Amino acid sequence: MAAPPARADADPSPTSPLTARDPPGRQAEKNETACEDRNAESLDRLLPPVGTGHSPRKRTTSQCKSEPPLLRTSKRTIYTAGRPPWYNEHGTQSKEAFAIGLGGGSASGKTTVARMIIEALDVPWVVLLSMDSFYKVLTEQQQEQAAHNNFNFDHPDAFDFDLIISTLKKLKQGKSVKVPVYDFTTHSRKRDWKTLYGANVIIFEGIMAFADKTLLELLDMKIFVDTDSDIRLVRRLRRDISERGRDIEGVIKQYNKFVKPSFDQYIQPTMRLADIVVPRGSGNTVAIDLIVQHVHSQLEERELSVRAALASAHQCHPLPQTLSVLKSTPQVRGMHTIIRDKETSRDEFIFYSKRLMRLLIEHALSFLPFQDCVVRTPQGQDYAGKCYAGKQITGVSILRAGETMEPALRAVCKDVRIGTILIQTNQLTGEPELHYLRLPKDISDDHVILMDCTVSTGAAAMMAVRVLLDHDVPEDKIFLLSLLMAEMGVHSVAYAFPRVRIITTAVDKRVNDLFRIIPGIGNFGDRYFGTDAVPDGSDEEEVAYTG
Repeated sequence: MAAPPARADADPSPTSPLTARDPPGRQAEKNETACEDRNAESLDRLLPPVGTGHSPRKRTTSQCKSEPPLLRTSKRTIYTAGRPPWYNEHGTQSKEAFAIGLGGGSASGKTTVARMIIEALDVPWVVLLSMDSFYKVLTEQQQEQAAHNNFNFDHPDAFDFDLIISTLKKLKQGKSVKVPVYDFTTHSRKRDWKTLYGANVIIFEGIMAFADKTLLELLDMKIFVDTDSDIRLVRRLRRDISERGRDIEGVIKQYNKFVKPSFDQYIQPTMRLADIVVPRGSGNTVAIDLIVQHVHSQLEERELSVRAALASAHQCHPLPQTLSVLKSTPQVRGMHTIIRDKETSRDEFIFYSKRLMRLLIEHALSFLPFQDCVVRTPQGQDYAGKCYAGKQITGVSILRAGETMEPALRAVCKDVRIGTILIQTNQLTGEPELHYLRLPKDISDDHVILMDCTVSTGAAAMMAVRVLLDHDVPEDKIFLLSLLMAEMGVHSVAYAFPRVRIITTAVDKRVNDLFRIIPGIGNFGDRYFGTDAVPDGSDEEEVAYTG
């Protein structure tokens, strides 16, 4: 016989509820990208940098709205952005995210408990996934029944478990997922789904969280929120009347006919499957403290330092065959001399950087697949030529320095699509963190030109490549372009992703103790945009700024 789940009791104490702040709107910068933005997949995780002393530049990369990137409490703001590396120095999946299941009856306080756990955990990246998003699409007859409170939404058959399981699996692997948005007033899914990315901690809450065997196997910790039935009824009445436009008679009818019988038959029996039972829900702070302590211990086991591993791995090897360096002609050497000179004015720096970017992109395009084709000239003669053999070319810039290469790409690739990724170095850990991404739809069919102006350790570049792979872009269709790279960065990317083509205008041999390229070019973004220098100890090229 299985051991009964642990119970944690304590006197209830007042707790301030968490409230979510709407994400700030962003003003479009370029008219030609407006249509592109509307079609883009977005994670609105763009946050102001902490402790850098910089004011964020205003630049839009998407007009799409999604989940707020933060939670606000009476005490502080918790940022739920900044995805740390979910892979190791080999570029492969490291330990999976820690998944917590929260079960319990309707209106038992599961969401409040989940948010209290998030607040107490104080970790940078958490996904809260609600089972309510996964109600099945109703038939016309079922819609009619639902309109008259005659459809049982508290039965296991009401949920799309196949979609729940596939979504949770992908989130645990760090991949992006699309989650349906359910409209309780119309009992239907909305047209637009929201996009979520993997996390350190995933909290999955719902009345049937423990009702499927395969789903249970994905949960690392199972919590049952046990709240008195009278309290649950009062909460349900208040919620359904004020938030979902129901009348009191309809709510009580549905409760007596479906909700209470389903709780007794399907939900309450799953309490025995829980690792921890939390009586009185959010009022039980002792239980929540115990949960948080256990999750913290699990996260410590999953701790990963990618940059330190990169600094000691794969070095002193010949440069890989996937690397292509622009021929160092006197012209190229002369432009490097100008942009490396600390005395060069900003105008000169921008002018010659743009010239180098244009040459780099032209060089990179020669590695795209071409096939033979024949065209008819105006003189009526056939010409045996070449034409691009791929479907489409997409450029993805690593913010912020990478976006300076976008105009050069647009100048040589007509109708090219552009995506963006924001990767920012955590000032406390020194590790890169993913804060925001916006990628065009169906990017998996494209050849992708990934752009960053300088690459030292390769940690940010590896994270960007990992994001593209998680969006099903084939490795051999990714081209990493950079004006300047360190040998360490070249080796790191090539070892982890041996089929990614690496293209640059120069490779410097050394990286110092602060992970800065030597002799280097300085902080490219600051020199290009005319902003202040980054504080000592920050990675020169991999510190990205909001904008």
